[in-house]
Amino acid sequence: MARNYLGERIGSQSEGASVVEWSSLAMVLVLCAWGLLSIYSATVNAGMPTYFTKQAAFTVIGLALMVGIIFTPVRWIEVATPFVYGLGLLLLVAVLLVGKVVNGQKNWIALGPITFQPSELAKITTLLAIARFLSRPNVNLHTIRDLATVLLYVAAPVVLIILEPDFGSATVFAALFLGIALWGGADLMLLYALVTPPIVALTALFGIKPLLIALVLVSLGTLMFRKAIVVTLVVIGINIGAGYAMPWVFNNVLKPYQKQRIEILLDPNKDPRGQGYNVVQSKMAIGSGGLWGRGFQQGTQTQLRYIPKQWTDFIYCVPTEEFGFVGGTLVIALLAGLCMRLLKIAELVQRKFESTIIAGIASIWAYHTFVNIGMALGLLPVIGIPLPFMSAGGTSLVINLAMLGLVMNFFRQMRKRYDV
Repeated sequence: MARNYLGERIGSQSEGASVVEWSSLAMVLVLCAWGLLSIYSATVNAGMPTYFTKQAAFTVIGLALMVGIIFTPVRWIEVATPFVYGLGLLLLVAVLLVGKVVNGQKNWIALGPITFQPSELAKITTLLAIARFLSRPNVNLHTIRDLATVLLYVAAPVVLIILEPDFGSATVFAALFLGIALWGGADLMLLYALVTPPIVALTALFGIKPLLIALVLVSLGTLMFRKAIVVTLVVIGINIGAGYAMPWVFNNVLKPYQKQRIEILLDPNKDPRGQGYNVVQSKMAIGSGGLWGRGFQQGTQTQLRYIPKQWTDFIYCVPTEEFGFVGGTLVIALLAGLCMRLLKIAELVQRKFESTIIAGIASIWAYHTFVNIGMALGLLPVIGIPLPFMSAGGTSLVINLAMLGLVMNFFRQMRKRYDV
């Protein structure tokens, strides 16, 4: 179906058409520019202009890297994949040995005045390794063997990242695995069995009644797959076990700061001057923007620095307070449109290696967007997930622009393949 659509579209194009994927590029450039304006607004009057200048410098570096990747032969990328995946794992090991501790986490490597976060690089290297594996002949995600192999590719960096500990970044790999599995046609029942236990476990934190409701709904969902009775009972049993084990895990496994984050998620007003402060102030900033916002550099919450680290984890507060509901909606629309455009491109490219990478990138960006904005709205726990192209952070920005370079490279090759 995708190939037929591609053929029809190619047939309607004239010779000499551009091989640049302008739609994705335009949306990313707007997001980068808006991110720079938001960082400038949040930091310049607070006497911290270096955040803006560093982000601007990393934007230039990332764009240069993106251009280089666009013109790199795809074959070179495939050949280099095992080496870059190994390099990603080595850097994750290195950060555990010689990493710089920031906010209680050893997840940075200092390179002179610049700090580098290997977990960001690991996202793209892991995605490349999975795509190369799935592009092999006779690999089928319907088989438990091949799905388990993909899971192992993901598990290796996740274990190292958890040791830092950086549970927020580790969750991105879970989203990456799920996105690739769905795109690759994995058995839906198997994915359902992987996704539902964490959801049921989370509902257990709200009390026994929400847990029972979740178990009933999940069990009904399991029955709808109409699998063998043994398989159905096993999936239901796993969910029951996850739900009733969560209170024990919460009390005996989680660290105090992790418990606090969950408790603040359930009730941000429980500690409004402590752990819940960021969430409460974030929600106030977003709500105070109204429909059109207070204007550039006119936000009371952002300009008076009520929100700590608002240029990173809570960057979404800045455009929403300054440009209101319209501004916040536009940010979501740009990121959602970007992810949807990537999925369309993933349908059009014919090679599985390229298609898997593009779908995986869309999964990563969609997850980052969902979690970051959920944190700002107080709907999700604060786990340090940046907003793509907008949050301050050199490593994240450069890696995201490198990912865009891959997308544009594959789009360019697809267009050239058909002499469009």
